Amino acid sequence: MSKLAEAKELIRELAELLQQSELSEIEVEEDGLRIRVARQLTVTAQLPPPALQPASATGAAPVSETIQPAAGQAGGPSEPPAQAASDAASEEEDWLSHPGLVTAPMVGTAYVAPEPGAKPFVQVGDTVEEGQTLLIIEAMKVMNPIPAPRAGTVRHIFFSDAQPVEYGEPLLVIA
Repeated sequence: MSKLAEAKELIRELAELLQQSELSEIEVEEDGLRIRVARQLTVTAQLPPPALQPASATGAAPVSETIQPAAGQAGGPSEPPAQAASDAASEEEDWLSHPGLVTAPMVGTAYVAPEPGAKPFVQVGDTVEEGQTLLIIEAMKVMNPIPAPRAGTVRHIFFSDAQPVEYGEPLLVIA
């Protein structure tokens, strides 16, 4: 195994260890190679970069679903489109601060199903158990199942199938 491959494997193992423990940071130094993996303690600190905002916008299907019923309930032209978009953005921010927010533990491509055309692992409204597979993230040709950190109901999904995701990017909310 090459030195680069060993380093990548070590990073993956450290990230998993960090995810499974209550540690906020792990640092390893060996043979002149120093690797530090740290947990970001607040999700909101990860959101301001412009690169993450389009990623949330691509998963806009759930957001549009929440906008349409609000307009339909009023029975007529109720809110200006700018106000409806503002409300949807506010609701999105509420989900991002939810304690059941599940974030990407690695960089890769997120998939909703085990293979193209197959039934998705979870959908909004599904009840999940702790440890149940929520999605798969493909990283370096390896399919990594992402388990539910807790039991509950899937309330919101931020990504769409085959979408690239970054470390710490919001994936879904379990309430």
